[in-house]
Amino acid sequence: MNLSIRPATPADEAVLVAFNTAIAWETEHKRLDPVVLTAGVRAVLADPARGFYTVAERDEEVVGQMMVTFEWSDWRNGWFWWIQSVYVREDARRGGVFRVLYRAIEQRAAADPNVIGLRLYFDLENSRAQSTYRALGMSDTTYGMMEVYPLPGRDTHVG
Repeated sequence: MNLSIRPATPADEAVLVAFNTAIAWETEHKRLDPVVLTAGVRAVLADPARGFYTVAERDEEVVGQMMVTFEWSDWRNGWFWWIQSVYVREDARRGGVFRVLYRAIEQRAAADPNVIGLRLYFDLENSRAQSTYRALGMSDTTYGMMEVYPLPGRDTHVG
């Protein structure tokens, strides 16, 4: 599969929204509010401090995406990049798209002396994904994850 990797641009908004809609349904059987989702994608595309999207293209058509957000570690005095919103179009799966996206992000992170590591979260029942992540050199941590969402008294989206 001949893939090219590039930063997403505002011109990719529709495909990013479509892919995020598909992620939510496939992984959690959630239907996202398209207005909120579109605003969220636009916010990332417009403000690099929020994160960035990278896309994989085959024959000038986007077949995969990965978003990166940032977490400062005071313990380690550096940034972790969180890999999120990963999606590979169904007809491109099992063809190395995730691996190529991941390696591009890994190389970009390694080139930045302030980035100290990569992280992602996953569904505990998704053993295939876990095997893929381990094969790329990622390892299990002792951290779990909990949340409060939405915050009490708030709607499910911000202005």
